[in-house]
Amino acid sequence: MNRIYPLLANRSFLWLLLVVNTAGTAYGYVWYGWQLKETPPIFLLFVPDSPTASLFFVFVLLAFLLKRNWPLMESLAIVTLFKYGIWAVVMNSLVFLIQDELDWIGLMLALSHFAMAVQALLYAPFYHFKWWHLMVAAIWTLHNDVIDYVFFMLPRYQMLNDFIPEIGYFTFWLSILSIAIGYYFVIRPKRFQLELK
Repeated sequence: MNRIYPLLANRSFLWLLLVVNTAGTAYGYVWYGWQLKETPPIFLLFVPDSPTASLFFVFVLLAFLLKRNWPLMESLAIVTLFKYGIWAVVMNSLVFLIQDELDWIGLMLALSHFAMAVQALLYAPFYHFKWWHLMVAAIWTLHNDVIDYVFFMLPRYQMLNDFIPEIGYFTFWLSILSIAIGYYFVIRPKRFQLELK
């Protein structure tokens, strides 16, 4: 496993990831376009969950390329990338179970979101955030759950409408797990840590 980290720290690879994540972020905001048109302005910041998560990671990559760390972006990135990466995989799996099929867009979304979650974990050794950064990420994430499941601003999967209470309950605990992952991989004493050179 340790052999992968020199590749992850390679500047050419970081540039490649920056391009891929910037493109994915832009596509994500376009994908949410129709929902954003129907969203009250007060909620606009909290509706496009996944592209905002990947946007946080874009800022992390920019910092790495500048040979810096931006801890608040790192904490937001690890928590939200893992959370929404896994969430989208589970939701698209549910769509497949209910409809007995998944179109190519659903498959692409599942695979790209799985990659988001993997990114979150792979780059954790390079992060340097502290407790207060994680607390900000936790508040952001749990507040987003309130916006999604109290005010019903969650991403629209019409075929899953009958399961929104269960999905909301699952999402809350996924948020808790994601916050715990931020602690385990970055703040925990004696955690595995690397420096970008």
